[in-house]
Amino acid sequence: MPRRLVLCVLVAALVAAACGGGGTKKKALPQGTTTSESTTTTTAPPLFPLTGAPAPDPNAANRPALTIKIENISTARPQSGLDRADLVYEEIVEGGITRFVAIFQSHDADPVGSIRSLRPTDPELVRPIHGLFAYSGGTPKFKNLLHSTPGIVDVGYDTSPGAYFERREKPSDHRLFSSTPRLYGAARGQGQAAPKLFTWLAPGQPISGAGAVPVSHVDFQIGDDHDAYDWDPAIGGWKRSINGLPHRVEAGFQLSPTNVILQFTPYVISPGDFDVVGSPVSVANLIGTGDAWVLTGGMLVKGKWSKPSDDSPTTYTDVAGAPIALTPGGTWVELTAAGAPASTR
Repeated sequence: MPRRLVLCVLVAALVAAACGGGGTKKKALPQGTTTSESTTTTTAPPLFPLTGAPAPDPNAANRPALTIKIENISTARPQSGLDRADLVYEEIVEGGITRFVAIFQSHDADPVGSIRSLRPTDPELVRPIHGLFAYSGGTPKFKNLLHSTPGIVDVGYDTSPGAYFERREKPSDHRLFSSTPRLYGAARGQGQAAPKLFTWLAPGQPISGAGAVPVSHVDFQIGDDHDAYDWDPAIGGWKRSINGLPHRVEAGFQLSPTNVILQFTPYVISPGDFDVVGSPVSVANLIGTGDAWVLTGGMLVKGKWSKPSDDSPTTYTDVAGAPIALTPGGTWVELTAAGAPASTR
């Protein structure tokens, strides 16, 4: 065979082997098409920090907390907006009277009230939460305490009167109201994002705190009032009562938070501070540790509360020292006086 012909045959054989791919053929792709390997990943939605519930977007989850002081004497009931709060503290103020420190973040409420004045427990209570604080009046001493609290934006009546309105049909001294949109608007974008305060149960995770027992009812004394909560599995909440009557908001709903915490807290008299009728003002000692009863999912876990410093959030642990996880949802914390009577069944 001529040399040139031999070389041509060899070259043709090599080209065929290289293009044959071991005898397999790939279907031609349309012009401009490329191939790639891809994987699908699922990102968990952000959670609202004060409820542990899924947030629709990060902006909603990062909204500052808005604290509103709400009255609780009988002539101020039914209140408005308490059912929309993520977190509510009940504190003893003076003369056996209690008030609510209602904290909003994941929901709006319109209207909210009636809105009342500052007390010395409030700045310490909201210090780890930051955000906005709405109230009506207070002594210069109490206002100075609030203004010296890092991270707090004052949207009280004195600084933002346009955010408030009166409802003349309400009893005297209980006519001042606002709404969360008005108060957020008054802040003009100020305020730090709300922090996570509690440990949350994952979906389907059972309540497993050491010593957890099922209960359906808890009652206790706070100030001069006798409060109670009854577990309702149909709604997954604890129906709240005051002095034997269902505690309802103006819209007609009985308040039924997902979680209730009894934080047995020492109180002392605030030096030199009296209300308008001469009753000494109480202040809760929130630094330290004490007994706590945590009610969630029809269960009671007894343990301890602890707050080592001004800036640290209060933690709740079971008898083994492990954090007590709450069911995602709204929480009420009752700052019950240490030694006050309380019982369950």
